[in-house]
Amino acid sequence: MPIQWRPGQRMRVGGVDICYERHGVGGRPLLLVMGIGAQLVAWPDEFVERFVHAGFEVILFDHRDVGLSTHLRKAPVPPAKSTIIRGLGRFPLAAPYTLAELADDAHGLMRGLGHVRYDLMGVSMGGMIAQMMAIRYPSAVKSLTSIMSTTGQRRHAIGKPAAIRALLRPPPRTREEAGQSLVEFFRVVGSTGYAQDEVGVRARGELGFMRAQNPDGFARHLAAMVATGSRLEALRRLKLPTLVVHGEVDPLVPFRGGVATAQAIPGAEFLPIAGMGHDLPPAMQGRLVEAIRELSDRAAEGVASA
Repeated sequence: MPIQWRPGQRMRVGGVDICYERHGVGGRPLLLVMGIGAQLVAWPDEFVERFVHAGFEVILFDHRDVGLSTHLRKAPVPPAKSTIIRGLGRFPLAAPYTLAELADDAHGLMRGLGHVRYDLMGVSMGGMIAQMMAIRYPSAVKSLTSIMSTTGQRRHAIGKPAAIRALLRPPPRTREEAGQSLVEFFRVVGSTGYAQDEVGVRARGELGFMRAQNPDGFARHLAAMVATGSRLEALRRLKLPTLVVHGEVDPLVPFRGGVATAQAIPGAEFLPIAGMGHDLPPAMQGRLVEAIRELSDRAAEGVASA
């Protein structure tokens, strides 16, 4: 049975309210961190269910500036195109916040829920935030899984022009347009070797539109990524079980970004997936859940033997 999405609960973390949901309460805690401008409903229902069935308590949340979390309406809105140009040109960029603040939001949520140590998985920008959480809170992060992400080095972050244009598509004006826009986005950036669940993608796009719309939040997230810069040296000092996953045909975050991430983190396991793009195709979800469960098991064994 599909998980029924509720409005969620809210927790005050620092100066913002974070909207979150918990599934499988009582299992081993696993925080899922979504990408740029995306709400917690962007996680496929069946993917969350698989984690619950594998014994996890799954925590989903809206980043600040999206969904039902606090929208920073008075903060500056750096234009997305100029943000990208400044990033590629290595020019300084003033951003309302960086990935460090987004990492602090997520960790504060887990602390507020009473989770002292937790497994952590992030996709795309969420992978960058997850990396930052492991860097800033090494005693709290039990294991790290970084999917379709990078170290923040600019030479590994330049996607194909068509994928970048798709990312910067105009915000939708209606529920139907939101669903179709997300379908068209994943037609550009999604997997070529696996079938797309366009019915599910459309439904998640429409649900996100009905919950909340904040295009300014997307722009501020983009500025946060560019302003944060490279995490390479900090990643080289990490000491925790890590899994890096990247699709070999990802047109938005190039495959070399995943390779560089795995090479940077000592002892990281690298899982390249042929035919996978910048998405989580249904046929791959079971494999990912099993890989993360095994990583969590190894992390628990390491703590027990320490």
